[in-house]
Amino acid sequence: MKDYLATIVENKQIANGVYSVTFRVDEDVKVRCGQFGEIAVGGSHLLRRPIAICKVEGREITFCYQVKGEGTQKLKGMSAGEQLSVLMPLGNGFFVEEGEQKVALVGGGVGIFPLVSVLREYLGKKQISSYMGFRNKAAVCMLEELQKADKCVVVSDDGSYGEKMNAVQAFEKDLAAGNRPDVVLACGPMPMLRALKQVTEREGLTCFVSLEERMGCGIGACLVCVCAMTNGANARVCKDGPVFNAKDVEL
Repeated sequence: MKDYLATIVENKQIANGVYSVTFRVDEDVKVRCGQFGEIAVGGSHLLRRPIAICKVEGREITFCYQVKGEGTQKLKGMSAGEQLSVLMPLGNGFFVEEGEQKVALVGGGVGIFPLVSVLREYLGKKQISSYMGFRNKAAVCMLEELQKADKCVVVSDDGSYGEKMNAVQAFEKDLAAGNRPDVVLACGPMPMLRALKQVTEREGLTCFVSLEERMGCGIGACLVCVCAMTNGANARVCKDGPVFNAKDVEL
């Protein structure tokens, strides 16, 4: 973890309300897939914005974000050449065991972004099937990355792109057809993760989920992002996660 003074290389819209920002730093950054960074947008916004790291190419790091509040609205308006403080890499990412050859990625909405980093890390090393769900056609993005998987299924809630279903339903449909993975990695809205946990527990599949929570410090000190564990304890999403075994967390 290091606080970098990062220079914006590109900041562009990639879908309805969704943007991609690429920073350049002065040294190579080693990032595990599924980790994130905290971006300081400056001004009156004292808290940094936690955003998943999507791609790392040498000294260039790409984050993708949805414009929701004043902070991301400000970030959206920034241009190439501007510099921001970026604390990264943070959290524990995804890790696929050596014996787990068949990997299923299940993502919904902006939850696809940390899964793109998984795909890039394990491409050619594992057999990867991805099941990605979007609200509608206008929300679809990163297809050039997602389609690098051995199998890529993209669906939408309203049927305007692909079949009318969500990512969990797409995964379940393929599972019923006999395509059983060794491990499932997922990120998306809580209802999606909850439904996926039910499916994977029923099928006896190992599933790891990346949780999205509001954060303050991003390093485990402020306890804003605490989540409940199934053993009755609490965990910090930023420090102990954001990736957890689905069986260990209350969803």
